[in-house]
Amino acid sequence: MRAVIAEDSVLLRIGLVKVLEMAGFEVAAETGDAEGLLAAVAEHGPDLALVDVRMPPGFTDEGVRAALMIRRQWPGTSVLLLSQYVEERYAADLLTGQDGGIGYLLKQRVADVEEFIDAVRRVAAGGTALDPQVVSQLLLRRGGIDPLARLTPREREVLALMAEGRSNAGIAAQLVVGESAVAKHINNILAKLDLPQADGDHRRVLAVLRFLDGTS
Repeated sequence: MRAVIAEDSVLLRIGLVKVLEMAGFEVAAETGDAEGLLAAVAEHGPDLALVDVRMPPGFTDEGVRAALMIRRQWPGTSVLLLSQYVEERYAADLLTGQDGGIGYLLKQRVADVEEFIDAVRRVAAGGTALDPQVVSQLLLRRGGIDPLARLTPREREVLALMAEGRSNAGIAAQLVVGESAVAKHINNILAKLDLPQADGDHRRVLAVLRFLDGTS
């Protein structure tokens, strides 16, 4: 799979190149600003764009705006945002209304190379990866009419872990339950959210996106 990287920190960018190459990606281009990112995506048509939230010249939301443009103009390119801190508004801007192939992680996650590579591969394949701290803060903001009100507290917990990108085995380990119990909870979640019929993985992504829309 082919990737492009947009990160203004040269040292981190070098590290990201090495990690992606370890994961079997071809890094087609690397850049330090949003303009270079858009040019690289247009030229190489990558499977994945790894994007810093804040880049030159303003160091505000250049990465997010570029990511949104990528998702509109090149929907076949998945986007994984990296941020130094949890920035809820930017997460909501990117995640709301998307169809998978999206992620938002804190940069500190790169230190756990195996977990980071798993998240990168999942997003590149059309799934989701949301940092646990982002999930926690989005949940704290929830208010008003809850579109997920039919879910039990345990089902909400399972769905939040799904949003982090955890597998059934990972969810089971986190909740200290069996995988069969997790599978049952997920089936209940999919049924209660009235999701359209599709293959299992796609319905799982739709459930996560419904969760993210409900927290924005």
